[in-house]
Amino acid sequence: MRTLVFATNNQHKLEEVQAIVGNNFALRSLKDIGCEADIPETGTTFEENASQKSRYIFDHFGLDCFSDDSGLEIDALNGEPGVYSAHYSGTRDTEANLQLVLDKLGSNPNRGARFRCVISLILNGKEHFFEGSVEGTITTGRSGKSGFGYDPVFQPLGYKETFSEMSAQEKNQISHRGRAMEKLVEFLNQIQ
Repeated sequence: MRTLVFATNNQHKLEEVQAIVGNNFALRSLKDIGCEADIPETGTTFEENASQKSRYIFDHFGLDCFSDDSGLEIDALNGEPGVYSAHYSGTRDTEANLQLVLDKLGSNPNRGARFRCVISLILNGKEHFFEGSVEGTITTGRSGKSGFGYDPVFQPLGYKETFSEMSAQEKNQISHRGRAMEKLVEFLNQIQ
């Protein structure tokens, strides 16, 4: 079984991604490798931020690793919150971030949005990128108890439920991270 470092300490993300990759790979978190650094995310794109994190791990620990950067892009807000999704309100308070999105949208009928995820994989010193996205709409209020972040207000196209109302398995099959991870896993399976 191949071991890869996933450059995160977000337990929700780690569980979500481990469920997607299954038993083919053992994932290790930043905590697992003893990385306590606050890895910079100063890029202006998902690609730049994902690359910064994976390069940091490779440069400092010499381990094969991957990282992701993802976020919500809302058409009526000119793509916001985008790369600032995790701290849109100026804090990492997910409730405050979600409320700011609802407040900014107000009663605007244009509620089109997408979740995008970019993964940077560094394997044997070489970097590879994988991207996934899912189109949907922002609901006018919260629905559901599972998931995290903006999941309670994101309804993917073709579904009547928000991500928070779906099971983890349902969400992973169509989510932006799930789609990007599928591409990553396919790539890794081809080179094993």
